[in-house]
Amino acid sequence: MSKFTVLNHPLIQHKLTLIRDKETGTQEFRGIVNEIAELMVYEMTRDLPLKDTKVQTPMGETVQKELAGKKLAVIPILRAGLGMVDGVLRLIPAAKVGHIGMYRDEKTLKPHEYFVKLPSDIDQRELFIVDPMLATGGSANMAIDALKKRGARHMRLVVLVAAPEGVRKVQAAHPDVDIYAAALDEKINENGYIFPGLGDAGDRLFGTK
Repeated sequence: MSKFTVLNHPLIQHKLTLIRDKETGTQEFRGIVNEIAELMVYEMTRDLPLKDTKVQTPMGETVQKELAGKKLAVIPILRAGLGMVDGVLRLIPAAKVGHIGMYRDEKTLKPHEYFVKLPSDIDQRELFIVDPMLATGGSANMAIDALKKRGARHMRLVVLVAAPEGVRKVQAAHPDVDIYAAALDEKINENGYIFPGLGDAGDRLFGTK
């Protein structure tokens, strides 16, 4: 069974409350989503390996720590996942970026893949799959399937708000993919949206209806 972690840092929780508010406008919503993504990745990367390196300071030579060459990539699930990319890149500017396009059939609530563009060395990278919402788990599972089919081996799913149904579905299908969320909400409502959630993340990010 994969690990499910709620990142309950006070700043993450405070900022999440701000974007839950229906009065928060598009510009502010977009900025805060990126701030939360940055804070979440900061918390998640505590286990990145380090190695010794020699550095010449103004006072002389010393041996200090640097990242041990772990290759990273951020993979947003389009379109709402785009809202988290800049936050991740602010913290890890050398990360590659891939894209997986999904849309949800509003009648069946099932996802459909329409676009995949990934770094060529995806099998050698640790991937952060980002999407603001983990509702039914359908899009996340399809994205993970698409990545595995193309050779990906090391993945983490990073979401702002998760529903219990979606967490269970991803864990059942992909027990090797850990899930990180800023919050675990109550349920999915009859329209397939997370309750209490924050509405349609894509519409709120891009000012669409």
